Amino acid sequence: MIKIKQLSYALLLAGAAITTARSQDAASEYVAPPDAGPKGKAPGMRVQLLNPGEPTKQYAVIFYQGDEAFSGLLEFAQKYHITSAHFTAIGAVNGATLGWFDPQRKMYKKIPIEGQHEVIGMSGDIALYQGKPIVHTHMLVGTSDGTTRGGHVLAAFVSPTLEVMVTVDPVTMQKRFDPDTDLTLIDPSGPDKEAIQK
Repeated sequence: MIKIKQLSYALLLAGAAITTARSQDAASEYVAPPDAGPKGKAPGMRVQLLNPGEPTKQYAVIFYQGDEAFSGLLEFAQKYHITSAHFTAIGAVNGATLGWFDPQRKMYKKIPIEGQHEVIGMSGDIALYQGKPIVHTHMLVGTSDGTTRGGHVLAAFVSPTLEVMVTVDPVTMQKRFDPDTDLTLIDPSGPDKEAIQK
């Protein structure tokens, strides 16, 4: 009888360990929106203003081998005091982490991208949240056989280049925290609402 109790207890502990391991694996597959920020640096990034003197500014933000594009875009936004912008990009990456937002968990499910991929398209925007610029971007990448994968950009490691064309508007676009999703969303009812309604 004692051996049966010991065996039952051992099986119960083993089951708890397996359940804990599975929940940890599942948790590592997801990342919360506040933790989905920059994952690296972009020391090779170069910036060129394409139309000096214009109220709506156009920039070429070029990344090179090994640069991490998401953190580089955030660095660009901070350095140039960007308060409202949108951008598109093409190029290539060698490794990336994309995300799919799970509304039930309020987290991004990680989509690992291994190896060399063409960046078929990348687009996004920059707006302010609590006085600081926030970058929101999605990416579609293609493999050597032409199949594609895409999602919200968590990290993207450039190889050999990523050419980002940024349009900076002469306004301030604000984001607000949305408690239903735990995301920061663009708030179109910001201070420029009256200008749009006129």
